[in-house]
Amino acid sequence: MIDISVCVGSACHLKGAYGVIQKLQSIVKERQLNNDVTIKACFCLGKCTEFVAVKVNETNIFSIAEEHVENFFDEQIVGRLDN
Repeated sequence: MIDISVCVGSACHLKGAYGVIQKLQSIVKERQLNNDVTIKACFCLGKCTEFVAVKVNETNIFSIAEEHVENFFDEQIVGRLDN
């Protein structure tokens, strides 16, 4: 199981956190990965000066823009599903 936490704090909210969440949810649904990936909202991950902060499995923190969500998913999540 992969847990994806998306910051919804003030800075990330203004940078499109809810759009990132919606795109992630859409990808998970389209690819039928509901049993493999969970998406959660969280608060400050310490990347407030960058794009929307996203944490994967409590260890890796990424900063992604809404338009790069699918690339992020393919590069950072899909490979972890195979393990």
